[in-house]
Amino acid sequence: MALALVGCGDGEEQTPAACFADADVYLAALEDAPGEVRLDSTTAISDCLVEEQDEGTLGSVGEPVIAAATELNAEAREDPAGDATVQLGYLVGAVQEGASTTGGIHEDLVIRLDTAARFSEGGEPFPPEFERAFGEGYAAGQASG
Repeated sequence: MALALVGCGDGEEQTPAACFADADVYLAALEDAPGEVRLDSTTAISDCLVEEQDEGTLGSVGEPVIAAATELNAEAREDPAGDATVQLGYLVGAVQEGASTTGGIHEDLVIRLDTAARFSEGGEPFPPEFERAFGEGYAAGQASG
């Protein structure tokens, strides 16, 4: 059903079909971070956020992104300097990069993503090794995500 939404609208930019994947597909693609991450080997995560994206499509894209961030956050809290933290940073950087050109329609997604990515038990600050690994991923996501 979600694929039927691709290409709807008059002249609006289309959301790539690869973006309608589940969280496991995003997680598998993110294993390449901080290198170039691509869904279905061709689609950048940032390409999943397009101008004039309707609410249904935005929800279909946002749900697996938030689920992936939630899973990566849990892993990152266990190993703050690990691969999951780099992958989490990449995901946030890529989504923020994609949202930066869409006139604010993805603001809620960016806020929800940041909340999922930065969750910590009891609101404790993350250790420096988390910030370093997250920053490495974030910079890569901004550059190529």
